[in-house]
This record gives sequence, structure tokens and C-alpha cells, in this order.
Amino acid sequence: MMQKAIENLSQARLLVVKVGSSLVTAEGRGIDQQALAQWAAQIAQLNKRGVQVIFVSSGAIAEGIKRLGWPRRPKALNELQAAAAVGQMGIAQAYENAFAPHGINTAQILLTHEDLSNRTRYLNARSTLRTLLAHGIVPIINENDTVTTDEIKLGDNDTLGALVTNLVEADALVILTDQQGLYDSDPRKNPQARLINRIAAEHPDLESMAGGVGSAVGTGGMYTKVTAAKRAALSGAATVVASGREPDVLVRLIQGDAVGTLFTSEHSRINARKQWLLGQVQLSGRVVVDEGAARAVAEQQAGTSCTLSSRASW
Repeated sequence: MMQKAIENLSQARLLVVKVGSSLVTAEGRGIDQQALAQWAAQIAQLNKRGVQVIFVSSGAIAEGIKRLGWPRRPKALNELQAAAAVGQMGIAQAYENAFAPHGINTAQILLTHEDLSNRTRYLNARSTLRTLLAHGIVPIINENDTVTTDEIKLGDNDTLGALVTNLVEADALVILTDQQGLYDSDPRKNPQARLINRIAAEHPDLESMAGGVGSAVGTGGMYTKVTAAKRAALSGAATVVASGREPDVLVRLIQGDAVGTLFTSEHSRINARKQWLLGQVQLSGRVVVDEGAARAVAEQQAGTSCTLSSRASW
């Protein structure tokens, strides 16, 4: 079912806000406490306006690398997991300090692919998040990089942000990055590149516009943000990709200002179970049919083969 695409986020009452490693850790130099304080102040303003916010934050591995004194991001999985364990301590404390002046408590939630693919754990995660929001607490979500492997990894926090958006049935996903938004070509190579203010999440040229990988600090790029927008759109949510360094970006978005790129959705919200099925990142399973169904399929295939054979000979 199709719905009329929204023009801005002024009607949103539940946001999922995702910020990348480059912003959280000042390009890997360490947690940018000033940036966190600015986002916390904006979220406090949103709360006063009746808008609830869930925060999806990258930065644990980058912060861990900095604390461990490593010169560059390691490639070995065990070292990445160790860095995440060290960095997560600092990330949680930094957000608690940022929100404390506003009288807002935060809660750390680390999710894995299994938490979102298993139906029971998925429902438990949703219940926990809704309870935290009901008590005025801002959940700070990250993937649990200390236990995930390539085989069970969600991939990046842009994807995680979209999955959380679907999980809690948020009105919109806001991805704060170090770029202004989506351009019609790479602005680093083309000085005439034009910022796109509004585009349908199902536009056929999105992937080609978003080609390229992320920074040395994070794992995402504009491509992952576009795919996240497409995933969020399936459940009827809009997505905004904007610069996290833009002054009062969250407040301005809720006021209806055009900031960054708005990816619109023409899908109506679907029921919770279908949302869960649509959100599967890695698919596996089997189909079991009874004898009658197996016989019917075999007979149909045999009939099709006979028809094709007769047409070929004719």
C-alpha cells in the first residue's frame, strides 16, 4: 500500500538518530565531548516538544584504538573486538556525562544480528526500548562488536539504525555524518556537484549517486546510508542524511527546515511481524511440503515440460 510522501520531519514523534565514528571520535582523535554535549542539548529540546529519541552511536572501536595507543585500525578480528571492549566503556561514560546536565538518564544497549533475527529476542528488545522511552530515558545503541564475527555481523551502524527504526516503528531515521547529504555526483571529484534536498528512497539511481566507501575511521560511506534509507522506507519511515556539524541540526529538522537530504517513503506502515521479516539481514531456512503438495508440484513441472517439448517439436 502506498502513502503520500512526507515533506519534512515536523510531524515526527519518534526519531532514531545515528551518528558515525568520525563525528563521535573527532576523526579518531578521541571522544568529542563537545559534540556529544551539543547533540544532548538538542535532544533535550526535542523531548520538551514531545519528540522521543533513540541514539545509535558508532565509535567504540575507534575510541578503543585511541585508548590503546594503536597507530591504525587493526584488521585482525580479535584485536577489533578488544578495541571495542575498551572503547565501549568510554563511549557509555561520555554520553552519560553529556546528558546529565539536562537531567536525562541514558541506557546502553548492545545488539547483535541474533537479537534482531530471533523473534523472541527481537520482541524483548522492542519491549525494553519502549519501556526506556516511556520513562524518559535515551537509549544509546551500538552493535556488540566484542562478540560479533563477519558471519553474524549486521555490517555497519547505518544498517543498525534502519533496523532499529523498523524495530520501534519510528517515524524517521536521521543519519548524522561528516557530509552535507547526498550529491548527484562525488563532490570531492566534481566541484559542480549538486546537493539533493529531497529524493524518493526507491529512486533507481540512488546507488550510483552514492558510490564510494567511508573514512579510515568508520566502515560506512554514502552507499550504506542510501541502503539504510531504502530499508527504513520499507516500513514507511523517512530518512534524513545531514551533517552532524550543522548547528542545531536536530531541532531544525523537527521545525520542518530543509537540512541535508530527505529520503521519502511511499510505503504505508506494515504489521510488526512483516517488519521483522523484512528486516532480516542474513536469510536462511527451508520449505517443508506435505506429500499432496509435493505431488502437485511434480505434476505441474511435468506438465510444463511436456508443453515446452510439444512447442519445440511443433
